[in-house]
Amino acid sequence: MTATGGTIAGDEQTVAALGEFGLIKALSQWLPRDPRTLVGIGDDAAVLAAPDGRVVASTDFLLEGRHFRRDWSSGTDVGHKAAARSLIDVAAMGAVPTGLLVALAAPPDLPVTWARDLTEGLAAECARAGATVVGGDTARAGSVLIVTTVLGDLAGRAPVLRSGAAPGDLVAVTGALGHAAAGLALLDAVHTVSRPAWPPAAAGPDPPAWGASLVAAHRRPQPPYDAGPQAADLGATAMIDISDGLLADLGHIASASGVLIDLSSDRLSPGAGLRAAARALHPFFGRTERGSGPEHAQALAWVLTGGEDHALAATFPPRVALPSHWTVIGEVRAGPGNRYSVLVDGQPWAGSAGWDHFA
Repeated sequence: MTATGGTIAGDEQTVAALGEFGLIKALSQWLPRDPRTLVGIGDDAAVLAAPDGRVVASTDFLLEGRHFRRDWSSGTDVGHKAAARSLIDVAAMGAVPTGLLVALAAPPDLPVTWARDLTEGLAAECARAGATVVGGDTARAGSVLIVTTVLGDLAGRAPVLRSGAAPGDLVAVTGALGHAAAGLALLDAVHTVSRPAWPPAAAGPDPPAWGASLVAAHRRPQPPYDAGPQAADLGATAMIDISDGLLADLGHIASASGVLIDLSSDRLSPGAGLRAAARALHPFFGRTERGSGPEHAQALAWVLTGGEDHALAATFPPRVALPSHWTVIGEVRAGPGNRYSVLVDGQPWAGSAGWDHFA
């Protein structure tokens, strides 16, 4: 029997059969508790301890067909991704994530097993960041929509804003760049391209094995949560997570800070996996004498404009000694300070700087 008296039909049970309140009860049983959550799921609102006295908050959502496809990603994948997108926003402010609110809208025929897998992914990703799911809501919809609101604690730190970069600062990144975009391109090629040259040796729903890490980056990004508070402690002057593309997101810092940012392409050289993906997607590309043919250009474009890896980019005073997992990729200069004020090797980037939902 379900929590509302309906019959359970094994793995084929749907959320409609379970019922709204049965689903909420099941979700709460699948989620771990945290001592910082004074009142959790079951009341009109959650109550969390806020030791710092300030709360950092951000919200995001995932829309089926726009941000994910259920035939490409499991419920667990989607849970990880939904949580990661919000949790890293708090880390980018220099705070530690503490709680996540999740609203789920779903079609009535959604399998309960998918909802359970989603919940497990949400909980696991929260655990990576040191947070827990503390509440949410459910509703009926024609497709899956997941809205996440994250709360965080600054632990006495000043928040790191987008507006603090100054001429002379170093620009550094930590985390993967371009991997999620390449993984999405590989998935799209496997599912939509039918020419004989592609996929080279693939069978089934995924690209070849060498592309597995790129596809995983699209399905389950791995944000560097600890690096956000660490950057704040190191004296970061500005910080942002890379969700829409490195150039686009650094453009927000340039605009907010009233500066120009100049990146070095030599310090952003794409790795072997990105180059292999570019070659596979463009098998007839040639090479120049420098080895920087069209496939290299595509791989670099993923690094600069891909987004959804949820790496962190920050600016630091020039004398700061950065840990090895931070890579200096450019510098801040005096300039006009708008979202187009990000250069690559001293020149404007020819093409889109990243993702724009309404472009």
